[in-house]
Amino acid sequence: MTFFTAPKSGIADAYSSQAASLSLLPQDSNDPEAQSTKAVKANFITPRDPVIETANGGRLPAVPLDEAEKLNRFKEEAEHAGSRGGESIIRQNTTQLAAAQETDDGASIGDQSSGQSVKPGAPLRAAIPAPRTHPLFPQLPLYGPPTTLRNLQSRAFQTSSAILSLAFLGTIVLGSLFTSIPILLKHVYLRLTCRNPNQRRPFYEEEKRREKARNDSSSIWKRKRRRYQVNHKGGTDLEDEDSPEEEFEPTAGGKDPLICDVGYYARRVGLDVEEFNVQTEDGFIIALWHVYNPKDYTTVSPSGRAQDEPIVFPKDYLADSSATLCQQQPPGKQKYPVLLVHGLLQSAGAYCTNDDDSLAFYLAKSGYDVWLGNNRCGFQPRHQMLSYNDPRMWNWNIRQMGVMDLPALISRVLSETGFSKLGLVCHSQGTTETFVALAKEQRPDLGDKISVFCALAPAVYAGPLIGKMYFKFMRIISPGMFRIMFGIHAFIPFMMLMHRWLPGSIYGALGYRVFSFLFDWTDARWDRGLRDRMFQFAPVYVSAESMRWWLGRECFASQKCILATREEGRREEEEDEEDEGGLEEYFDHGKAHPSEEREERCEGQQWKGRKAWYDEHVPPFALWVAGNDELVDGRRLLRRFERGREPHVKVVHAKIIEEYEHLDVIWAMDMIEKVGREVKHVLWKTAPVEAKQFCRVPEGCENIDSGIEA
Repeated sequence: MTFFTAPKSGIADAYSSQAASLSLLPQDSNDPEAQSTKAVKANFITPRDPVIETANGGRLPAVPLDEAEKLNRFKEEAEHAGSRGGESIIRQNTTQLAAAQETDDGASIGDQSSGQSVKPGAPLRAAIPAPRTHPLFPQLPLYGPPTTLRNLQSRAFQTSSAILSLAFLGTIVLGSLFTSIPILLKHVYLRLTCRNPNQRRPFYEEEKRREKARNDSSSIWKRKRRRYQVNHKGGTDLEDEDSPEEEFEPTAGGKDPLICDVGYYARRVGLDVEEFNVQTEDGFIIALWHVYNPKDYTTVSPSGRAQDEPIVFPKDYLADSSATLCQQQPPGKQKYPVLLVHGLLQSAGAYCTNDDDSLAFYLAKSGYDVWLGNNRCGFQPRHQMLSYNDPRMWNWNIRQMGVMDLPALISRVLSETGFSKLGLVCHSQGTTETFVALAKEQRPDLGDKISVFCALAPAVYAGPLIGKMYFKFMRIISPGMFRIMFGIHAFIPFMMLMHRWLPGSIYGALGYRVFSFLFDWTDARWDRGLRDRMFQFAPVYVSAESMRWWLGRECFASQKCILATREEGRREEEEDEEDEGGLEEYFDHGKAHPSEEREERCEGQQWKGRKAWYDEHVPPFALWVAGNDELVDGRRLLRRFERGREPHVKVVHAKIIEEYEHLDVIWAMDMIEKVGREVKHVLWKTAPVEAKQFCRVPEGCENIDSGIEA
């Protein structure tokens, strides 16, 4: 530990200099606007996630741990310098700071502990970073306030990435088109020989039936619209006075315009959507969509849907708020809240593309209060203080989505509904951010707000697809080269320009070809008549830093796991192979139950939980694994739970759907039968008892027993 003394003025200068380096704008003038954005202190949201608070109450994200610690330490010393005779000891724990920068020591997230305080009232010097960072979550780069040099560097990265990433995207597009040629030739051959190539699709007859139903519905809608326009010129109410009243009356219809509008597709099935703005603790503004039935719900005013303060679960939030609010309405009228979170490069609109067979609409019509959460940036990058071209706007990865976005979304849903818990349903990357957030050294207390975590195609371990040539290329290039090629801002933003410029049908077809080529999935089990609609809600803006976490040389693509290093994974596999003969599978017919042999050996296997990722706060898990998923390895995650490596995790439901690919868990034509109904049942079975006393019982859940499945 190094000590040096400094006079009072030196302390003030050190604090001022450090604050200036972390401020929004340069502090080299007396400009009031610049002074109002000066950094004041670092607020540690978690031991590894400091957020800079500015003089005007703003939030700036993604500051390195050592820089945040120095700001707090200098502030503390400056505030107390006068009481110590104008002199202070400024301590620089160089050993700790060096350890905080070591990202290749192979330490497990489950092995680490932190003595730091994250309480709001703790002294600033106590708000110090954890002694080291996990190799899967290296520190993010520091981008200070804009200067001429920084602006030139930023522009250089934007220019180089615009050219190189566009070339990369062009290569992918050409590759997808080239690999489509054999499929096209086969299709033409079958047509020339008087055979229908679509007859080989597993749901061909059902696709025809649904297409006819959509056409009939469109015709009815057009006749209804014409009749109303004749009788009520200029009106907008399209209800047919002669037809019986329906519980879910469509207020939109006709030919699908293929637009990126969740509300429009909700109105086609008799529902609607209102958008809430949610502010994360690091200042990002993200979109939260609420699905509702217009016949039994009054929308919130625009001011009520605006973003709140960047605080999650505030002090005045009542743990028993569910009973308090529910008692204001007659028993059986309240609906239990469910939050759905999307996957990588998607928005929450992915849950709303299959009409009544969409998971979001199915759960809403079954009797749940459905909320759709979107991650930061999405279709419209927004921040309380930062602009699009500021690299700090894009300095985030999966950890920030997990420890910042997810708690903000959950907090807002619980605040709006008055419940103490909600059901959480996530797909792909949405499961990743949840598994990360719930880890015992991230935000484990978040688990106390979740009644059950339903993971669809859980993305924890990498599948064989990560070894493909184009992914391997991104893994072997250096971090510096990655930034030159893909920039330090949004990842290939040209994709969003294509989304805006191209007609929906062309964009949908091209989007499917590109993503099918990249991720090796097919539309065999989807309703092909809705395929173009499915790709209207992807891609979205994501940061280049986030994609580097997924595909770069340091993190997921290299380690093959989100919370364990490759070496730890190798040791686990060796242990599993040694124990293979003595442990029976306990996942059977879609249900999870320990075998007798597992119970007998449980005590002897407790040592396997020494590196557990989760503690007693973790909520029950329910998992649906796509058996034909090349992108992620869900079986390995099930095996981790089966082998007793997570003693605090209770798996209430587990199912492997052998024929499913990665997206089939949300888009397959039989998804409702194989996934949706089970999700509906698990959500209700695990709901808090006090919530069930006042909530409407979801349709089909009348005979489900209370409590958690064994």
